[in-house]
Amino acid sequence: MSDFIFTVDGDAGQRIDKFLSLQISDRSRNFITGLIKDSNVLVNDKPVNKSYVLKDGDVVKAMVPEAVEYIAEAEDIPLDIVYEDTDLIVVNKPKGMVVHPAAGNFSGTLVNALMHHCKGQLSGINGVLRPGIVHRIDKNTSGLLVVAKNDNAHNSLAEQLKEHSVKREYRAVAYGRFKENEGRVDLPIGRDSNDRKKMTVTYKNSKNAITNYKVLEELQGFSYISCVLETGRTHQIRVHMAHLGHPLAGDDVYGPKKVITSLNGQCLHAKTLGFIHPSTGEYMEFDSQLPQYFTEFLEKNR
Repeated sequence: MSDFIFTVDGDAGQRIDKFLSLQISDRSRNFITGLIKDSNVLVNDKPVNKSYVLKDGDVVKAMVPEAVEYIAEAEDIPLDIVYEDTDLIVVNKPKGMVVHPAAGNFSGTLVNALMHHCKGQLSGINGVLRPGIVHRIDKNTSGLLVVAKNDNAHNSLAEQLKEHSVKREYRAVAYGRFKENEGRVDLPIGRDSNDRKKMTVTYKNSKNAITNYKVLEELQGFSYISCVLETGRTHQIRVHMAHLGHPLAGDDVYGPKKVITSLNGQCLHAKTLGFIHPSTGEYMEFDSQLPQYFTEFLEKNR
């Protein structure tokens, strides 16, 4: 347990949760709220709630428990396996499944399922929370992922991703009709300065991001599109399409305020995945069918 003690001087009128999130900057606002809720924050030796307003002279004590490293555990969760050998495994991830454990999702993830299926035979390069994980897709994005079973395979696949030689084609449904039937979006992506949980097109503290899109079919109020990635930034397709004025249907982060709740997240599927096999040197390409939620939405809006 680590104790942080502050005497309020000039911060009167500020809420205790905001004050502490600025003072203990390496912890999230949710973490600070949890400390307060668990009575690990005292003001003048008395517990307070998160809305307590500070007064000059208040003595604030925050008692922060020592961090405990979480190790992912194997769970018997069904997997849709597209291909598997001694070096790698290609899986078709369903919508709603998180790829690896993190705050708020320490079980039921793809990693938990892989650890059970592979009996722990996964590369260790990304540590105990992300064994085997070379690349990710969002929780509410469905589709193909390749996972490395050993470090040699991991290094090979990671290098291919770095060189942008891995083929990744997604299918999506976006709002509206595009002026051009196909195009190339070459705009950098970085954290949104107003909301750290979101990404945005920005030239400040960003990385280059390139998405090639093509309209496959015009629907009623929507467009069915193909997106081929040249880079793999966080939320790349979602951010680029929203920037063009065509956010993805169901996207509750970058889409309109009135969300299509029946989709339970963005209508986005990682359909095709191609790469050079780490051991054989042969090019391998895999394709997955559009899931039911996707095909039903297409039919409904044709």
